[in-house]
Amino acid sequence: MIKNIVFDMGNVLVRFDPELFMNRYSLTGEDRKLIRNEVFRSVEWTMLDRGVIDEEIAEQRILPRLPEYLHDAARGLIEKWDDPIVPVEGMLELLQALKAKGYRLYLLSNAATRQPIYWARAEASKLMDGALISAEVKLLKPDPQIYRTFLHKFDLRPEECVFIDDTPINVEGALYENMAGIVFNMDVPALAESLRTLGVEW
Repeated sequence: MIKNIVFDMGNVLVRFDPELFMNRYSLTGEDRKLIRNEVFRSVEWTMLDRGVIDEEIAEQRILPRLPEYLHDAARGLIEKWDDPIVPVEGMLELLQALKAKGYRLYLLSNAATRQPIYWARAEASKLMDGALISAEVKLLKPDPQIYRTFLHKFDLRPEECVFIDDTPINVEGALYENMAGIVFNMDVPALAESLRTLGVEW
């Protein structure tokens, strides 16, 4: 019986869209491609999520790979990509309905150490019963240990949990730890139907 609904953050609860964030700097053409690759698709971005470097070190490593006129944009995106925070349409209403029916809601996300700063601005954060962020434990989904750490932290039974993520390999990781799993494709009605097939009602 499912009692706990566990959510990823980016592109599940809030949009993580580098194109949206880069619009702040009017980047076009090759400049936009370069920033996308050297910031959002960099090894350093992954290391930030793992919590093994901070933003200052990331900048020291990334900026030399970019022309100087792009440094301000790169710094702004590294230090505050989360502008704006845009909720995934329809998700807040689903969370509120689940909460009203007594389900416990949790966050399990790959994110850097500054996540609590911007997460507090998201309405969804107010409905969570707990959160575990990758950088806090220096583990990244789909490492099996991050799911075990999450379950231990909140004293949850895996068979009473369903994990929702937009990345299939992360959902696969949860399945291996005996949690139910749903791949989210930005379609809240489809997610609601998938939850119902698992016996989640509201």
